[in-house]
Amino acid sequence: MVKVQDLIDGHENFKGRKFKKYEDKFLDLVKNGQKAKVLFIACSDSRVDPVLITNSDPGDLFVLRNIGNFVPPFSPDNDYHATAAGIEYATHVLRVTDIIICGHSHCGAINSLYQDIDSINLLHVKRWLDLGVEAKKHVENSIISDASQEEKLELTEKVSVVFQMKNILSYPQVKQRVDSGKLSIRGWYYKLETGELEYFCDKEREFLPMA
Repeated sequence: MVKVQDLIDGHENFKGRKFKKYEDKFLDLVKNGQKAKVLFIACSDSRVDPVLITNSDPGDLFVLRNIGNFVPPFSPDNDYHATAAGIEYATHVLRVTDIIICGHSHCGAINSLYQDIDSINLLHVKRWLDLGVEAKKHVENSIISDASQEEKLELTEKVSVVFQMKNILSYPQVKQRVDSGKLSIRGWYYKLETGELEYFCDKEREFLPMA
């Protein structure tokens, strides 16, 4: 188990080794600002690290992480919303060319959709999980009756990514840039147990191996 001192020691190692490796790039990013062209929306799960699984360098990805890698539909009445603000910034300011919504196996958020949450300490979590209910209902209406719970959860994890891809198109500027061919929306699925990535193929309407 990582302790705070491990993080402090890790930072010393970063300064002495990794920062030196990327020092010129960091200085360029400070001087000229970030120019990331990929918005990566991932789960907050500590086992999912977008930079690690894509082997990206500093400045390559603009990353948004939340429980369940959910995308709330666009709403002008939504006063304070970090995910919506990040989507708008990435689209309007950074002018990203790709948005990746990445789900993953063994997702706690998806598993929680099939459980009753009644703790007063999880009020915001319960409301946030509403963003996954549509995917859950779709799976329950389509999956065969003798499917295992594991199969049901994996399908829900993948279907949820597709529904989040639909939600992000409710943002006017996202839809406009997609329609003009300047922006692509991609759905990915990361397998914790193997490190493999799958992508959603719109033509086949299913997730296929990235390779």
